[in-house]
Amino acid sequence: MGTTTYSPARDGRQWTVLERDGYRFPPGLQMNLPFYLLRRFFKPGNPIALFEHLTKTYGRMAHYRLGLSHIVFINEPEFIHEILINQPQHFIKERTQRRMKILLGEGLITSDGEVHRRQRRIAAPAFHRQRIQAYGAIMVDRAAQMRAQWQPHQPIDIASQMMQLALQVVARTLFNTDVTGDVLQINDEVNVIMQLYNFLIALPRAEAYLHWPVPGLVRFRRARSRLDQVVQRMIAEHRADGVDRGDLLSMLLASRDVESDHSGMTDEQLRDEVLTIFLAGYETVANALTWTWYLLAQNPQAEACLHTEIDAVLGSGRLPTLEDLPRLRYTEMVLAESMRLYPPAWAMGRQSIADVELGPYRFPAGTYFFFSQYIIQRSAEYFPDPLRFDPERFLPEQKAKRARFAYFPFGAGSRQCIGEAFAWMEGVLMLATIAQQWRLRFVPGQTVEVQPKITLRPKYPMMFVPEPR
Repeated sequence: MGTTTYSPARDGRQWTVLERDGYRFPPGLQMNLPFYLLRRFFKPGNPIALFEHLTKTYGRMAHYRLGLSHIVFINEPEFIHEILINQPQHFIKERTQRRMKILLGEGLITSDGEVHRRQRRIAAPAFHRQRIQAYGAIMVDRAAQMRAQWQPHQPIDIASQMMQLALQVVARTLFNTDVTGDVLQINDEVNVIMQLYNFLIALPRAEAYLHWPVPGLVRFRRARSRLDQVVQRMIAEHRADGVDRGDLLSMLLASRDVESDHSGMTDEQLRDEVLTIFLAGYETVANALTWTWYLLAQNPQAEACLHTEIDAVLGSGRLPTLEDLPRLRYTEMVLAESMRLYPPAWAMGRQSIADVELGPYRFPAGTYFFFSQYIIQRSAEYFPDPLRFDPERFLPEQKAKRARFAYFPFGAGSRQCIGEAFAWMEGVLMLATIAQQWRLRFVPGQTVEVQPKITLRPKYPMMFVPEPR
């Protein structure tokens, strides 16, 4: 493998290029990944450690092999833009995301090509801004109910509390119901499957062996079967009454593909989208809020600024409303900075279906490309003093200075999260509602560690003591 150096004229940066078999690769690991992981003693369940090592050692891009497959880790906004915006037709979801089909089927997160485009066209009206704005009062009401249950100086696990709160919101907005036995069962079965996530991802060709009597696969099959029974019954009940209940499921049932044959979703497609919305709309917001409380507790000056804004906007204790959102700018910046440091969607990947060129490099079809919001959003190049919590990084003038893909917690392009506006509204309103009444003090002596699964969860309980404001 020969070595050359290429200097792009645009900015004069030097790129080291390794040439092989007519392709041009960036430098990277010299041995196959499994042997390297054993040698370095990386924890297999924590790919963030590998990504951090690759970034520290090789910079903007690194190449390695897993078996016969080429894998490239990218920490360069320009190339992420190329993959997600300029050349999306040359890529599909990578293997680990496709593996999620065994749970989510052909939902918006996992589907590709025309299937994804059709599903997105049909689902889009359910997430129209006017539709989701009706849910603002539900979010505030549930957050107000939760804050009323807390007792001064009585410790709470904030991760568990935020999960309960997000579950209440998704139950009401997706199904127009409270947290019934059905919703709790959906949650329980999803949690069983989430606990098996690393096992399912690591098992080669898991899809082909789902019927085998392997304990982990048996647990998965049983959980998925119970999950399907509950979701399909709820869909059938919605279809039977034919009434718009004001929830997302009713909207999905009524939506049609107006650009094609005006058909709607089958029950199987509805099942896939319901589970996708449930997981994405529940896990992501709960984790974002959990990490936000942790960061605020470590940064009293930012917390004081948050309280000052909430008091100025809401006056003498009234609850926030949808109309307050434009004036809760600092609250929004707090949430944005939290998702910079602890993005719920912490990594993304694609696989090329054709030979592709990125800058001075040329990669064969079948190459896997990974990029991590967790890594690039902690880069000192785009965020000076990157580990410092500073919501003012998201002032308009600061945002305008940054590369587009230095911060992308909701993805981008045709695959950008369809529920992004919903998530921002939910996060800001619930943060303001709870912070209006309480300061949350982190109980000292706890171990704080991220757990990178489908979303970025805290690995251990996060105990806080509420103090009345």
